[in-house]
Amino acid sequence: MTAMQDYLRPTPIIDFNHLAVMKKAKELADNSQNPIEISRICFEFVRDEIKHSHDYRMNPVTLKASEVLEHETGYCYAKSHLLAALLRANSIPAGICYQRLSRDDNAEGEPFCLHALNSVYLEEFGWYRMDARGNKEGVNAQFNPPYEQLAYEIRIEGEADLPEIWADPIPPVIEVLSKYKNYDEVYENLPDVPLISKK
Repeated sequence: MTAMQDYLRPTPIIDFNHLAVMKKAKELADNSQNPIEISRICFEFVRDEIKHSHDYRMNPVTLKASEVLEHETGYCYAKSHLLAALLRANSIPAGICYQRLSRDDNAEGEPFCLHALNSVYLEEFGWYRMDARGNKEGVNAQFNPPYEQLAYEIRIEGEADLPEIWADPIPPVIEVLSKYKNYDEVYENLPDVPLISKK
């Protein structure tokens, strides 16, 4: 079981000990002591100011929070790494969650891929999921605890909300973002995990 402290520490990927990430985190908090307000500001910054790599056809492929901040772009996975880093830098516990979705909004399902979002621990509400992938037509993610408004809903068989809250990104995500150097290569090789039947 992951201890709460694990959701507050820096890691090689959620590298809020990087000077630029720490500086941005403090700038966004602007001396606020309200975790909900800080969480909202950090969420909106990553959602609105960091461009989704595929939406904007942008390189380079980013992985570490510091890389996402430097290049102002990332896939949902990388954006979740930056948001977790900004929150942890402000002493707010944050982790990474995944959904399994149909990649091309395909009613038939396949191919499936993972989609990354965040969960933040707020004293009044407990763990609260939020999705900073970036809004566009048909996608309207908001921060309004305790009510969730995520980018995507689970619609068809094979899609799923995966229940875990990870302190660090999972290996399939790290592998894809490390291996491929162009946004289109990543899109053609988006990570996936099989669902385990509960029957």
